[in-house]
Order: sequence, then structure tokens, then C-alpha cells
Amino acid sequence: MTRVLVTNDDGVEAQGIHVLAAALCAEGYDVVVVAPDSDRSGTGAAIGLVHADQHLDVKRVEMPGCEGVVAYALDGPPALCVMSARLGAFGDPPEIVVSGINSGCNTGRAILHSGTVGAALTAQGFGCSALAVSVDVSDPWRYDAAARVALDVLPMLLEAPSRSVLNLNVPARAYLEILGVRWARLEAFGSVRAAIAESTDARIQFELRATGVKAPPDSDQGLIDQGYASLTTLCGVTEAWPPEGHGTDGVHPQVVPGAAVEPVHTVPDASVPRSLHRPLHAGAVPAES
Repeated sequence: MTRVLVTNDDGVEAQGIHVLAAALCAEGYDVVVVAPDSDRSGTGAAIGLVHADQHLDVKRVEMPGCEGVVAYALDGPPALCVMSARLGAFGDPPEIVVSGINSGCNTGRAILHSGTVGAALTAQGFGCSALAVSVDVSDPWRYDAAARVALDVLPMLLEAPSRSVLNLNVPARAYLEILGVRWARLEAFGSVRAAIAESTDARIQFELRATGVKAPPDSDQGLIDQGYASLTTLCGVTEAWPPEGHGTDGVHPQVVPGAAVEPVHTVPDASVPRSLHRPLHAGAVPAES
């Protein structure tokens, strides 16, 4: 039985993590929850100040709808929850990390600041594969659909090379209405970006503003806008090397782009069919990959 750590950045009391943990448990995974004791959104992969002469408070908690799931609230950001679990603070280290379900999509390059994604990338740094899960804004929230799509995707991640990280974003639709899951490139910002609402010598006020830009159809935000769930393979910290054959001695006169560290980190070319998975219940035939 695969041991799965479930965490998030919205806090252990958030409904999204309750739905996700319950779905994973019902599917037969060995689930342990370690999540922040309060909302830690926007913390990225930060772990905060950790001193040898200090401690972090941990409390055992009960989560609605998750009877039998061992859950803890930790006084720290999601990346620290992952680090603690991988170092054995909560029993056997998890084999895989699932982070979410975040309330609102994590699309575009602004995911650098996402605590949901930061937890997944921290897992990668600690030798573990991970899945970050987010769902688009709606009333009511479609956590149920996002959890089911996460369960569809997870077996593929389990078969992928070690330290693979997937970022899954799900549109605000019923599960049967989602058009499928497709590989996606990162959009520049997503649907919104940070902006300064007010700035004085004494204070700065931020706000989120709509970008007003139509996202490319093969980007994560563009696919969400069309009704698909988007899936992006992420690399955290990795080196950039010159083209093969240039050697590694000395310093080269040009900075080179980053290189993929595993075959799974290569997203198919735009000319290749991008469909990874189409729900069979929707009457669609799975596309060839």
C-alpha cells in the first residue's frame, strides 16, 4: 500500500484537503495528513526560521469526513510539513506527496510563489515524487471533481521516474463535464497577477488584477478556460549545462538554458497530440500519446 502524505497551504481546516484526503483513503492509499495550522498561502517553498534551540508546535486533529485518517496540524508552512514527514517525524516517510486541493488555480509562472506547488517541489528536493492539485474558483467549489481527476492522474505519477512533480489544475465543472486532461505549458501569469493598489511611505497595499490577456490554448490557463484540466511537469532546482560536447571545464562565454533532468520532464512538442487522458465516462476515446 502506497504511503501518501497530504498537505496544503490553505490550512488543515480547509475543505479542499478534507475532500482530497478522504478520496485517497477511499481509493486504498495509506494516507497521513500534515498541514499548516493556519492559512499559509503564498509561502512558496519557504520553511521559515528553524533554530536548534526552538520547537514547532504539532497537534493531532480530526478532519470532517476523514475517519481513520491520521492528521496533524503543524505550526509552519507546507514545505516544512513535507520536510518533516520525509525526515520521519510522523512515522514511515511517505512515498509520494499530494498537495491541495487549493482553492483557486495555480497557473502560470507565478506558481513560484504558491505554497501548494512549493510543497510539491520540496518533496522533489527530498527525493520524492509529488502532485499539486488546484481547482478554479466557483460557488460551490468543485473539490469533488478535482479529487477524482487527481485519482485519475496519480497512477501515472507513481510509474514515473523518481522525483517527478506534476501540477494539476482543474476547471470549475462537474467531473462528467470536464473535457479531459491535457499537457500544458506555463502561461506568463495565469488569469490574475499582483499589482500595487496603494503605496505610501508608511504602507503598501497589494491586490490581484485580471491580466486581460487571452491565454494561449496550449497553456495551463488556456486549457482551463476551454474546460480541460491542465497538467504540467515541473522541475525545482536544477543546473543549466552547455550543449553536449562542450565539456564542463572553465566558464563559457554564454549562459545556457536549463536542461531537463529526466525524460518525463519533456513536454510533447506542439505538433504532437496533447491529450493525455480523456474520461471514458464522457464517451471519448483516449487519445494516443
